[in-house]
Amino acid sequence: MFGWFARFSPRTRLRAPRFGSLGRTSGPSRDREADVRSADREGLIRPSDHELRFPTEGSPMARRSVLLIVAVLIALIGTALIVLYVQGIDERATEGQELVEVLVATEALEAGESVSAAQEAGKFDTKEVRRTDVVDGALSSTGSISDLVATGPIYPGEQLIAKKFGTLGDTDSLVIPDDKMAISVELTDWERVAGFVNPGNEVAIFATAVGPVRIDAEGQETKLGDWTRVVLPRVPVVGVGTTSVTSRTTRSEDGDTATEEVARTILTIAVTQAEAEKLIHADRTTELTFGLLTDETDTQDEPGIGLGGVMPEIFRARP
Repeated sequence: MFGWFARFSPRTRLRAPRFGSLGRTSGPSRDREADVRSADREGLIRPSDHELRFPTEGSPMARRSVLLIVAVLIALIGTALIVLYVQGIDERATEGQELVEVLVATEALEAGESVSAAQEAGKFDTKEVRRTDVVDGALSSTGSISDLVATGPIYPGEQLIAKKFGTLGDTDSLVIPDDKMAISVELTDWERVAGFVNPGNEVAIFATAVGPVRIDAEGQETKLGDWTRVVLPRVPVVGVGTTSVTSRTTRSEDGDTATEEVARTILTIAVTQAEAEKLIHADRTTELTFGLLTDETDTQDEPGIGLGGVMPEIFRARP
C-alpha cells in the first residue's frame, strides 16, 4: 500500500486519490486523478505547492540565523576583551613591586616560648609582602630557629627575624654590644611611640626642658623659655621591661591639682659612656620622648627649637 499527497494553489485544491487493494483507484477517485493531471498540464499546480521548502539566502529564517551567529561572536569577543583588560590591571598594579614570602606571627608569643611549640599551635604563617616592606633579616621558614625560643614578646602580624630568638638562657640576659653599656629609662606609652618600640628597634631620644633657668658665674638666675632638642640621634633598644601603673599629679595655673593613672614601661638601650651621661642627666631634669626609626631615617644632632620656632608669629615685633 502506498499513498501520495499533493498541495495545490488556492485556486485549485484537490484531494489525493484513494487506491484499492490492488493499487488501482476505484469509483470517483479516477475522476479526481484525471483532474489532478489536467490541472498539472494547465499549470495550476506549482512546484512550490508540493515540494519541501528550505530557507533561502534572503528568507527571514536565514536572516535570523545570521544575526544569531553575529550576536554570539560579539559576546565572545567582548568577554575576551574584558579578561585581557583585567589581566592588564593586575600587571600594572604589581609592576615594579616584587613580592617576597616571609614568615609572620599570627598570634602573640611570650618570651621563652619555643619555636616548635608555637609552630604546633599554629602561631606562624607565611605571607607575601612587597620587597620594599621586608624587614632586614626576615625569615621565610623556621628551619634556622626550630630549636630556639623567643627572647622577647612577639606580636601578631610581626615579621619574624632571627635576632628575636635564642637559647633559653638568652631570655634572662640582654644582648649588649661589646663597646657599649645598657641604660634603662622609664617612659609612658605615648613617650615610647604608643608601645611600638621593641628590642631590636633603633630610636632617637628627644628631651624637653620646661621652664629652664640659667645661672651665671655670679649666681644670677635668668629664666628661659621651654626648649626641645634631640639628645641621642640613634641608639638601639636591647630590652623592654614590664609595665607598671603610677600616679601623676599635675597643677594648673590656678593652683588646682589633678591626679591621673599613667602606665609606665622600662626601656633599656645600648649607649656609650658619653651617651649614658647625657641620657641620665636628661632623664633627671627634662621630659624624654622616644622616636622610632627606620634604616633610612636621617636624624641630626641640631640645636633644637623653642616656642618661637613653633609659633614665630607671636614673637615678631609688632608696629
